Amino acid sequence: MPGRWASYVAIGDSFTEGMDDPYGDGTFRGWADLVAGCLAKETDGFRYANLAVRGRLLPAVVDAQVPLAAAMRPDLVTFSAGGNDALRRRFDPVRMIDAFEGAVDRLTSSGATVTLFTPADVTVNYPSATRYLGPRIEFFIGLVQRVAKEYDTHLVDLWSDEGFRDRRLWSIDRLHLNAAGHRRVAHHVLSVLGVECDPDWVAALPAARPDRWMAARRADLQWARVHLAPWIGRRLTGRSSGDTITAKRPELIELERRQHSPR
Repeated sequence: MPGRWASYVAIGDSFTEGMDDPYGDGTFRGWADLVAGCLAKETDGFRYANLAVRGRLLPAVVDAQVPLAAAMRPDLVTFSAGGNDALRRRFDPVRMIDAFEGAVDRLTSSGATVTLFTPADVTVNYPSATRYLGPRIEFFIGLVQRVAKEYDTHLVDLWSDEGFRDRRLWSIDRLHLNAAGHRRVAHHVLSVLGVECDPDWVAALPAARPDRWMAARRADLQWARVHLAPWIGRRLTGRSSGDTITAKRPELIELERRQHSPR
């Protein structure tokens, strides 16, 4: 059975690794696995690799994952990195421009169809940090849009989807998407690629009940203790959540379709 793409490599950080959309074995599924599963339905022997690792900064993705992806010579590559850099105190926009554009140049030169992303709006979870993050996000969106146009890549514009401003699409850690959020991303990717998928993946959520003030404050305190404090601790000690993690699917091999069917 022929399809437009017979092979696909996903590269990036936790967003592409699939946090927080867990399988039962401690690994994560996420939007890239869902996209691969849909593409596999169109092509017998479809091959898929996912090189993404949580916590990776853009230079690490460019240095380690981009050369591997280019060498695999897949038909399709998705590239999303830079979000972790925007959260760092020593954010360097000039370095980001060079690294991001150089990566896209190398990937497109390998002959792959490349897909880029604007970020989903995570500031809904950090309203007090919008003033700090806003200019960085605006800069990054502009960079992605310019590079996508200049290198004639696909662009998945998550920022324009107001659905991601619903906190129910985000994990309890307020940084990663949950299963519903990943399905929504997968829908956008497949739509850009011209591939049909389940319309329920992008369906509007039912009306939400307003949070009670006391319950919301308890949730804030729990989040700060369980997620924010460890994140700050890693920043202060120069550690990353991905220091002991390796890519979940490091080789471009045939995909077993049943592994990536949606719940």
